[in-house]
Amino acid sequence: MDADEKRRRVEDRRAGVFADELARLQRAEAKLAAKKTRLLADAYTLTLEQRSRIGSVSSRERDIPLRSMALELGMAVRVNDRSMQSQMHDAYELIELFPQTMAALVEGRVTRAHAQVIQDAGRVIEDPDDRASFEQIVLVEAERQTVPRTKKYAIQRAAVLDPRPLQERHDTAIRERRVWVTDLDDTLSTLTILGGNVYIHGVYHRLTGQGTTIKDVDRAKRREYAVAQGDADANDGSGGPGSGSGSGFGLGETGTDDNVIGSGETAEPWFDDRSLDEIRCDLALDMLLTGSPTIDPTDGAKGGLGAITAEVQITIPITTLTGVTNSGAELNGITPVDPETARRMAGTARVWDRVMTDPITGVVTAVDRYVPHPSQTRFLNARDVTCRTPGCRRPAKLCDKDHSTDFALGGPTSNDNLCNECARHHTLKHATNWHVEQLPGGILKFTSPGGKNYESHPPSRVAFVPTDDGGLAVAPF
Repeated sequence: MDADEKRRRVEDRRAGVFADELARLQRAEAKLAAKKTRLLADAYTLTLEQRSRIGSVSSRERDIPLRSMALELGMAVRVNDRSMQSQMHDAYELIELFPQTMAALVEGRVTRAHAQVIQDAGRVIEDPDDRASFEQIVLVEAERQTVPRTKKYAIQRAAVLDPRPLQERHDTAIRERRVWVTDLDDTLSTLTILGGNVYIHGVYHRLTGQGTTIKDVDRAKRREYAVAQGDADANDGSGGPGSGSGSGFGLGETGTDDNVIGSGETAEPWFDDRSLDEIRCDLALDMLLTGSPTIDPTDGAKGGLGAITAEVQITIPITTLTGVTNSGAELNGITPVDPETARRMAGTARVWDRVMTDPITGVVTAVDRYVPHPSQTRFLNARDVTCRTPGCRRPAKLCDKDHSTDFALGGPTSNDNLCNECARHHTLKHATNWHVEQLPGGILKFTSPGGKNYESHPPSRVAFVPTDDGGLAVAPF
């Protein structure tokens, strides 16, 4: 074994030591967070006792003990008293309504962030027994998944037990749609649009399609210019002659109608050095201000940028599609969709993905779309939803289909040897000593260079079973 190999092995072992120490510190942080939660809950309880001794006066006067305590604690740790008041209430609620989650936090089995998403999702469950069942099930997920995946699963579970139907919740929430501006540093501001998830995701998808088309056209122009200059090997990326960046307003004024700078023999084409994120932003502002993009380099080919439409994926159980039930529909495998919108999309959308799930087990039974995709890709996207590397949420349809056992080493192109990996983690796997092994049930075992094993489970889906009265109930695990 040469010196370089010995050094690599020592470094790999150090990575394992780092992982162990980080996990130990996180457990310690969770236990410390539990102590802080208990302190804040005790402070809140004291204010309730103080409030009970106040006579029949206005609600504002009865709130004085709580406000005073929040200000006292907030000053001690330099936190706004309104924020401290919310923290005190959340701590009290966690202990009173979610004792199993609090116990897991005390033992360091979950983080405070995991506990918070369980609490946020479960507070709509009114029945104590249902809430306890909800806790027990979601805690299993929290102990093996990241906070975002736990949040998604907790919301799914809570929605089943929420006494309000999803349609009623959607109808109430959609009345809160709005647009607001937040000013940032360096003359920047953010425009936030709060609206129906189907439409927001559709807008983002359309902007991405338009931006990608702009980048494709720009690369083609760079290649044409390089050939014309006799430099066939010229880089068709950024930094070419005449390059510049757009501001999002009046981009058509950067050059002439022929997209050139200067005149005569010295004329050079204008190249677009904007990133895809910058282009998306410019397009959104242009279309909001003018009704259409200010610059369209496609010259109207195939209808131009205006012809690019949005595409979303709707996952909808057959029972919801047929009107038997009113739950289970999802947008892009990320967020629930109200059943009315899901059914309307199913009946009117020209291009959309349908992922049919078994109403009993929740297992995907079929996936199709208007424009057909290879069956393996449809299956993998439905099973994985996102990149399968733990902690990554890159959507599956934007990932590589990776062979767990390399194709060059004899690995078959089969569903039990394929998974979704984003470009970042796909590259990391091949460039380092990370290994992936496929286990039954779509479970992946990641082995780190330090010899640590981490399992990645396919995203859990809420499953239903028929009840004696003809309805559906949550399937036991």
